Amino acid sequence: MIYKDFQNLRLPMLGFGSMRLPLLPGGGDGDVDEAAVAEMVALAMERGANYFDTAYGYHNGNSERVMGRVLSRYPRESWLLASKFPGYDVSNIRPDRVEAIFEEQLEKCGVDYFDFYLMHAQNKDLFARYKQIHAYETVMALRDEGKIRHFGISFHDKAEVLDQILTEYPQIEVVQIQFNYVDYEDPSVESRKCYEVCCKHGKPVIVMEPVKGGSLVNLPEDAQKVLDVLHGGSNASYAIRFAASFPGIRMVLSGMGSTEMMADNCGFMKDFRPLNEEERLAIARVCAIFRGQGLIPCTGCRYCTEVCPQGIPIPDLFACMNAKKQFRDWNSDNYYHDVHTKNGAKASDCLKCGQCEDICPQHLSIRELLEDVAQEFEKQ
Repeated sequence: MIYKDFQNLRLPMLGFGSMRLPLLPGGGDGDVDEAAVAEMVALAMERGANYFDTAYGYHNGNSERVMGRVLSRYPRESWLLASKFPGYDVSNIRPDRVEAIFEEQLEKCGVDYFDFYLMHAQNKDLFARYKQIHAYETVMALRDEGKIRHFGISFHDKAEVLDQILTEYPQIEVVQIQFNYVDYEDPSVESRKCYEVCCKHGKPVIVMEPVKGGSLVNLPEDAQKVLDVLHGGSNASYAIRFAASFPGIRMVLSGMGSTEMMADNCGFMKDFRPLNEEERLAIARVCAIFRGQGLIPCTGCRYCTEVCPQGIPIPDLFACMNAKKQFRDWNSDNYYHDVHTKNGAKASDCLKCGQCEDICPQHLSIRELLEDVAQEFEKQ
């Protein structure tokens, strides 16, 4: 594994993101397959990918528990653990909740300290809420007590908002941003501009969503043909190597869901090579194909489902819509009616409350998109 220096640490260029852990057969998002996770962690530790990223809400709160139990099998000094304060849940926006949640997270993970602790999913509105309850000050005080080794943010908004946050809180040590080759010049995500703001402030960057929730692994047929010509590795390898090629990037997090994914990722990051010119040109062609398809750029983070009062499985319905656009087959209708909405809410059940849009990291117009989904799948 290739490592990069970060203060007194050596960070692996590949980190293990635990938002998309393997699930038990037939289980829901909280039913994590702990045995499978243990196998993945064992391989990660063996290959030197010893940074593990989790959060309070991942897998209905079970990501922290599972990762804590599995990592407890290894000496504490042999791995790095990151978690995040979940201020996107309005019920937590109280001064007395910040430290209480932090202590709960320590207990869930079975640790005395976090190596990294981030303010989760920062955007303009959430930053204002965090300031109201002095969340930044509380977390920095916990760092001073030794319960947090390094303090940072994860970020989903425009570059100008990131610039504001880093200007107001220069104590931030690291920034986690969404960064991949499709979003690099996307005007709604502004990956490049956010990266440049981090460089301007001298902040090391940790990358999340390098394969855009799997979208850059399961490519449209035309895009797949472009990469097949290269004969240079998996689809994930091009996406992760793209992100890791930038000098300000300290680490790329990959939300791996199997030992096979772990082995592939660790394999091409063992002797990391930046993309060459031929590969960059191919990536540019893939980006053009994506732009031409008009797909919904949902990454499946499921933050929206946590706040939807109707319980609409929004990412699943958007996936059905994208599959219908790509393949125009009957199977998308089958999944919509017989799998995702059979015993739950449909797109047309949306109340237009807008809570989903407030929390969406991709800034999607979810209410309008659900109207499109309903028109496509629920027409008489």
